[in-house]
Amino acid sequence: MDLITLSPLDLSIAAVLVLALAIISWRLQLGVEKRLLLAALRSVIQLGLLGLVLKTLFAQSNPWLIGLLCLFMLVVAGYEVMARQQRRFTGPWGMGIGTLSMFISSFSITLLALQLVVRVEPWYTPQYLIPLLGMLLGNTMSGIAIAMDNLTHNTWLQRGSIEGRLILGESWSSAIADIRRDALRAGLIPIINAMATAGIVSLPGMMTGQILAGSPPLEAAKYQIMILLLIAAGTGLGAISAVWISSRHLFDERQRLRLERLTQSNRFS
Repeated sequence: MDLITLSPLDLSIAAVLVLALAIISWRLQLGVEKRLLLAALRSVIQLGLLGLVLKTLFAQSNPWLIGLLCLFMLVVAGYEVMARQQRRFTGPWGMGIGTLSMFISSFSITLLALQLVVRVEPWYTPQYLIPLLGMLLGNTMSGIAIAMDNLTHNTWLQRGSIEGRLILGESWSSAIADIRRDALRAGLIPIINAMATAGIVSLPGMMTGQILAGSPPLEAAKYQIMILLLIAAGTGLGAISAVWISSRHLFDERQRLRLERLTQSNRFS
């Protein structure tokens, strides 16, 4: 079966549906129509530019250009993690914790998959590296953002209890242990739900794309299984790293709670 290409007219039909939703939002006074249209416009521009960039990368397979794109993706993901926090860390820690955690998790899992599972040569082949890294970054970003937001917000709310436990002689790790566990659970819930409903409630995006491109359904299912398992591992590793680093940074060397290291985000004020 030949691949069916989409024309600008085909895409405009989908755009009209989003425009209709914005009109409904305006009539119902939901107040989200501007953000909806802006988000739709951004997605069109960003994906269109990405398509042009990937076309160039696929043709050249230049490792330096590929590395630059991977670094750009990591930095943007780190910024998004910081921007989604209700109470985020001040200074470079605000963006650094999420970026470092995603580097530890997403890049290591991607490299492992390319070398041991997919076994593509060379390992930086952009047709495999960029989509795989993008899926891992996108999903670990969400898990890390949820976990960090849960940790900092609940630490702020329960600061009196934490300081009381410190006064009674507990270590910083013990005083914040329950909050840390709850944060990790919150960060892992989205990927757990995605795996639990895959193939029953939802048909995941990668599998859908491969089927639409003409791949045999069973092969598409194999790739999707691999991706979900890798995302689960990457999200877990990233959330654990982010929560541990964040919780440690909430206390000083004398094990005192230092909430002045957090600032209220303007997005949520």
